[in-house]
Amino acid sequence: MAGRTSLVDRLLGLPAAPARRVLLRRDLRVPMPDGVVLVADLRRPRGAGPLPAVLIRTPYGKERPALRLFGGVLARRGFQVVVQNVRGVPGSGGSFRAFHHEREDGLATLAWLRAQPWCDGRVAMAGASYLGFTAWAVAPYASPPLEALGLAVTASEFASSYYPGGALSLHNTLIWSALMGTQGAGRRPLHNRRVRRAMWHLPVGEADTAAIGRPEPFFQEVTAHAGLDDGFWQDTDHSGAVPETTAPTTMVTGWWDLFLRRQLRDFTALQDAGRDVRITIGPWGHDTKALRAMLVDQVSWLEAHLHGNKVGLSRAPVKLHLQGADRWLDFDRWPPPGTEPTPLYLSQSLSWDVPADVGPVEFTYDPLDPTLTVGGPLLSPGKGGQRDNRRAERRHDVTVLTGAPLERDLDIIGPVSATVYVRTDTGHGDLFLRLCDVGPDGVSRNVTDGILRLDPDDAPDGGVARAKIEMHPTAYRFRRGHRLRVMLAGGAFPRFARNLGTGEHLGKAVAPRSTHYEIHCGAAYPSALHLPVRDG
Repeated sequence: MAGRTSLVDRLLGLPAAPARRVLLRRDLRVPMPDGVVLVADLRRPRGAGPLPAVLIRTPYGKERPALRLFGGVLARRGFQVVVQNVRGVPGSGGSFRAFHHEREDGLATLAWLRAQPWCDGRVAMAGASYLGFTAWAVAPYASPPLEALGLAVTASEFASSYYPGGALSLHNTLIWSALMGTQGAGRRPLHNRRVRRAMWHLPVGEADTAAIGRPEPFFQEVTAHAGLDDGFWQDTDHSGAVPETTAPTTMVTGWWDLFLRRQLRDFTALQDAGRDVRITIGPWGHDTKALRAMLVDQVSWLEAHLHGNKVGLSRAPVKLHLQGADRWLDFDRWPPPGTEPTPLYLSQSLSWDVPADVGPVEFTYDPLDPTLTVGGPLLSPGKGGQRDNRRAERRHDVTVLTGAPLERDLDIIGPVSATVYVRTDTGHGDLFLRLCDVGPDGVSRNVTDGILRLDPDDAPDGGVARAKIEMHPTAYRFRRGHRLRVMLAGGAFPRFARNLGTGEHLGKAVAPRSTHYEIHCGAAYPSALHLPVRDG
């Protein structure tokens, strides 16, 4: 057994742990104030007295291999780990309503845990993705505060990730809804194929039934409450309380993670509040590479703040991977100093200088033959990240603008945005913009992108709207001799739901209409990307 655990530590890149025997107690019953009982497993060093505890709350079941691995790694290092099934997950009582019960249930669990004779009263929380959200639902409100937080590919607020730029993130939302809707019930044959086919279903509000044979509550809530300002998601948004979190916090995320923008805002809020916080941003997405980095990161952080072992803590607050250069860089803050937003203007090509006035570039979007896209921040393993975009760029319904070969390397590190002057003949539509790196071999690889759902009320009498698009942050080196390329389109399916061009409610609309786009450029309409170019 000792040899196997030593091998696990080596494979994970962890220092060897003492050969402790681990005690496992299953299905501890944790009462909630409303009478519901949640179940949890406890792993701790056998024969130990009261110890600090690491609490992990999950909607995926406490028997997941990754959680058993994490619990064992920590227990061998003198921690005790409590892994709890959240409300409505098999074994725990009540009904699962994604994101809505985690504050109340998490705080009740924390109080119960601190009262146990085997806990010394000190509690940290850790987790990735939804598990990290459950930690955010507790950390700002815990009294006394948590001892530490370990968070990965997660955020204090998820609702803005359902509708980035106002467009439904269809692929990620339906993938996750189908996963949760079939948990514990077994999946039908060809499950993944059914889910992919369901992304084409109209109305979108019935895509869950097309995927798994019945409505899924979370998907129904997302499609019914497209406007983030209607108050429905208010009890799931903990971002306003982030600065109140005093627990020392470590974060891991990746340039291709769907929660990157929101997690960086959480990091910045903590840093601006003077909290003890660090972040690592790697060349990965929402996948196992990020989870391996998280495990190594969290072990060192918990060792420091629960055991007082400060070895390895002397690092910069921001550690990030510069893609295209395969280098790690250290900074004191995010965004890094010395990166200035530099406009890259759109015209018949791309230019660092304001171009002369020219006629608009045009294309037409047809929802029945939507613009397909590849890569980006996707949940599906092996589908996201950086991909060859040439097939999409050859379509008739896109505009592709390419710059001249670079005379020297160009590093962009930080938030990316775009300002585009656009008119549509319907007043409706989505505007998708993607920045790519074109190598000497002609392959066009995506670097960052963003989307905005256009609102007819934002267009002045002339009909040309000033669209401000928030894009995915990045750290990327465009090599000398490479070219920057921008693709503009009326959508990016199936990553985002199709805009049917009518303004009808997304969840119910079934009748599509094509939309013609004019992208205006030049001195009068200075459409441009705003790139965080790093000096030197």
